[in-house]
Amino acid sequence: MKQTCDVVIVGTGVAGLYCALNLPDYMKIRMITKQKADESDSWLAQGGICMLRGEDDYEPYFEDTMRAGHYENNEKTVDLMIRSSNSIIRNLVQRGVRFSRDPDGELEFTREGAHSRPRILFHEDVTGREITSVLLQQAREKPNIIIDEYTTMADIICRSNVCRGVVAFREAGKPYVIEAPHVVLACGGVGGLFDNSTNFPHMTGDALAIALEHGVEVEHLDYIQIHPTTLYSEKPGRRFLISESVRGEGALLYDKNGERFTDELKPRDLLSADIRAQMEADGTRFVWEDLRPLGEQVIREHFPNIYSHCLEEGLDVLSEPIPVVPAQHYFMGGIRADLSGRTSMQGLYACGETGCNGVHGRNRLASNSLLESLVFAQRAADDIAFGGNRCCSGNGNGQNMAGAWGSTVPQAGRCSYPAEGSMVNLDKYRNPDALFAHYRRLVRNEMKRMKRSHESEDVSGKDKAWS
Repeated sequence: MKQTCDVVIVGTGVAGLYCALNLPDYMKIRMITKQKADESDSWLAQGGICMLRGEDDYEPYFEDTMRAGHYENNEKTVDLMIRSSNSIIRNLVQRGVRFSRDPDGELEFTREGAHSRPRILFHEDVTGREITSVLLQQAREKPNIIIDEYTTMADIICRSNVCRGVVAFREAGKPYVIEAPHVVLACGGVGGLFDNSTNFPHMTGDALAIALEHGVEVEHLDYIQIHPTTLYSEKPGRRFLISESVRGEGALLYDKNGERFTDELKPRDLLSADIRAQMEADGTRFVWEDLRPLGEQVIREHFPNIYSHCLEEGLDVLSEPIPVVPAQHYFMGGIRADLSGRTSMQGLYACGETGCNGVHGRNRLASNSLLESLVFAQRAADDIAFGGNRCCSGNGNGQNMAGAWGSTVPQAGRCSYPAEGSMVNLDKYRNPDALFAHYRRLVRNEMKRMKRSHESEDVSGKDKAWS
């Protein structure tokens, strides 16, 4: 079986959906996703989405993002994200996304850790679900967009460093080819590689492994963000997130003796380190988070999902602190992409958590993820429609795509497939369990290698900032 279309989009989170919705109606688009279309990490995002609040907020917003990222951010992508935020929010509102509003009908803002002022829009504590559900419904209504659930990308196909489509298979099905001149990888992060993660377990970094196999440039694969506060549980499976907004609204963290031990609004990596140090000092597996300072009305109206989930776990946040622990949350690295989502392979794009354009640096500022995904997904769509299908040869600054630390990324152009999809040998995909076990090992090994490389450069004091 072989299929053809104009664009294949791998992933149905906000990046994939927004890219599809911004492509022209005359293009035939096929979206594929491993599980149900609504089982993306975008759907799980609780806190909110950032928006520039006037020109006097530009410098503080820019500085907050850079400081959280340890000044390793690509300044051009940060600027573009911030400057694009108002048009993105305006479009979401026009599409029917319901952000919280004050009694006068004006947009209501909250604050999260490492933000110097409130600039985060939200819908209760399920902002990601609100945005994703609206986009997913609209994508399903468009006749030029087909969404294939329970469909997994096994590989990309290419010739002479030009992407020609993907190899995919459905559950218990045979592998088949989807030929397309444009492929967008928007398939999330790497949470499935970790024992404790807020991500869906099927997010295992397959796209990264496939990129490594084909010599597509990658970056910062060891830049893993740990969320400071997930609900402690001894049950297996995904960890439930206690939103950053809870601490932004005034929740406090206590040690085993009920004493505060840190500034709750520190950037996530620094706060996670404080919590782990306190757990070690106390000899405990968690610390306590107290939501009671928020008051019952704020908890019930702003955080109803957190409130109800904790009740299901036998915890009443209105009357007692809850146990929380850091867990893997977000991936700042990925397939290296420029300002339009182009990778080092012609016709291949990467956006959302799968791509790395340097906007987050070493550590993502809270609630920048949804915004970043939407901004660069739209730009990828514009480039597909109007950009002439060029290959990325720079990092968005007109500079070479060599790694920021020298030759630490594979060189592009060594694709192992000599022909288009019709000539691909599908035998290598007959054992998907072995194939994906290989992919997971490949990504883990590359993460470890990059981590060792960066640690040695930390010791030598070399500059790791984007050039």
